[in-house]
Amino acid sequence: MSVNVDLLVSARRIYSVDEGFSFAECMAIRDGHIVAIGRRNDIEASYQARQKRDFGQAFIYPGFIDPHCHFLSFGYVLQRADLFGSKSWEEAVERLADHAARRDDYWVQGRGWDQNEWSPREFPTKDLLDRAFPSNPVFAIRVDGHAAMANTKALSLAGIDEGTVVDGGIIAKSDDGSLTGLLLDNAVSLVKNAIPVPDDATKRQALEVAQSRCFAVGLTSVSNAGTELDDLLLMDKMQDGGGLGIRIYAMLAASQANIERIASRGPLLKDRLTARSFKMYADGALGSRGAYLLEPYADDPTNRGLLTLNPKELERVCGIASENGFQMNVHAIGDAAVRLVLDVYEKFLSPGNDQRWRIEHAQIIHPDDLRRFGELAVIPSVQTTHATSDMGWTENRLGPSRMGRAHIYRQLLEQNGWLANGSDFPIEKIEPLRGFRSAVFRKDDAGLPEGGFHVENSLTREQALRAMTIWAARANSEEADKGSLEVGKWADFTVLDTDLMTSGEDALWKAKVLATGVAGSILFDRGRE
Repeated sequence: MSVNVDLLVSARRIYSVDEGFSFAECMAIRDGHIVAIGRRNDIEASYQARQKRDFGQAFIYPGFIDPHCHFLSFGYVLQRADLFGSKSWEEAVERLADHAARRDDYWVQGRGWDQNEWSPREFPTKDLLDRAFPSNPVFAIRVDGHAAMANTKALSLAGIDEGTVVDGGIIAKSDDGSLTGLLLDNAVSLVKNAIPVPDDATKRQALEVAQSRCFAVGLTSVSNAGTELDDLLLMDKMQDGGGLGIRIYAMLAASQANIERIASRGPLLKDRLTARSFKMYADGALGSRGAYLLEPYADDPTNRGLLTLNPKELERVCGIASENGFQMNVHAIGDAAVRLVLDVYEKFLSPGNDQRWRIEHAQIIHPDDLRRFGELAVIPSVQTTHATSDMGWTENRLGPSRMGRAHIYRQLLEQNGWLANGSDFPIEKIEPLRGFRSAVFRKDDAGLPEGGFHVENSLTREQALRAMTIWAARANSEEADKGSLEVGKWADFTVLDTDLMTSGEDALWKAKVLATGVAGSILFDRGRE
């Protein structure tokens, strides 16, 4: 006698990504969960479904998870001037002007410029901004979010003048002492805080558009790195009302409001919204020379980067997290920042713990600190696309002698036997398949360099898939509910036209997402758009 279920989903091959990395052909789904998975003939003989969906010769994977991104910020980026790929500062300013001409905003905002893509590779000044925008404040954030350009009007509204100083940040000045408009790391917040907070309608639109883009690239879960209390409450309200279907792991900004409202009550654990971690920043980014290094930058010998937090404050928040069952997720790119975070973590983590405290990015690691990831069970939350996006100038920053410390993903994986791989979007493009390709082949979107970039630290295809599914879920302590296609787990899945495990390398650059399902509901369907 057949058992009634809601949906049968079948395909040429279903990668369960369970412990044995087993294959299947069909899944039976009821109430959003997988109740059976196996051979198609067996499942169809045992289960009677109200609906069936056969994806033919396609391939099904666990829903892709991005364990480190800026989900709400991505939604905002889509509302503002797109400066990604600008070939010069002049082009970036032109894009800002074109954007402003189509809108009636007082503050003109954009994001995505990168001086490393220009010739010469130099930071801009605000002169062009002042000429183009004499009356409106302008704020243009660099691709990595750790640097920004502001015009004179914006600097004035933020109360920034030649005498302003900020811990963990730089307000750049020219040789005559005048402001250039460039802000680095903590100085960026001075202008951010002067901009009116978007209203709920704007936030809702940003979240809805970001969600739609995520589903289209196969993402079923995202970890929003740095979530304010008001934004968390809105996400919760939208999910309760059905307006937000994507699963969100909200890393909380370590603000007093979050500590008082959330941490003191214990983790927030819902089907599609989790808040049980704090996100902090130990340093800046390598591209803007803000990553905190043990030795000076090779291309700036007077500079070691920026420490953007007080170690005592990090220790205080770690203590609160430890007492309340919260995870710590600290941004640390430079080897000095990584060492500092490990030193503080060591005060709270004993060998063999299962707290899963993380270091976000972990781009530059001193050899003496590598083993400490395993000893303290600290999880590297990496973005393999950073290696291939930055490879054109990483050696300029570090010099040849330190390249063995950079983007050492295989060595990091070996410390605990697993790691999580995300994108950091909108700093990188949103597509998780880019991270898979960068992890396995160490090549950029154009398939370069021909032999790969430092391929000794590449991952296998299976490792790369696990890092964006089950290991990403494990990094959030959510592997019991998602990350693999197994009986009892949520039926979150991604359908591709390509076999990531066996297809030729060239085919992976052409792979397309055909459908994305969350809790058995198909929320993106390329064939039915």
